Amino acid sequence: MKVLLVDDAVFVRMSLKKILEDSGYGFDFVEASSGTEALEKYKISKPDLVIMDITMPEMDGITAVKKIKEIDNDAKIIMCSAMGYQEKVVDAITAGALDFIVKPYEKEKIMASIKKVLNI
Repeated sequence: MKVLLVDDAVFVRMSLKKILEDSGYGFDFVEASSGTEALEKYKISKPDLVIMDITMPEMDGITAVKKIKEIDNDAKIIMCSAMGYQEKVVDAITAGALDFIVKPYEKEKIMASIKKVLNI
């Protein structure tokens, strides 16, 4: 399965990648550092799952989710942010995200969210 990891912080993408690699599911990864780059990489790679930060330069994650859903209404997207504000959770779900994870990441919560969204 292919996962598009979207976060402007390289360290965050590396941390997520490590958690997913250690899961044993054999994920393949595509990475993007902005919503704009995520949109382009989504069109090219057609990932099975997108894990996207909300706060990024150029295009924020919620705008990127809306644009990805315009291309592929069946896109499976999990939003994440250090901001655990109820408003952001509602915005993310309204935009089309299927779940929301709050940073700092907890391996068990990430994997539970992925299993739920991908039905694995």
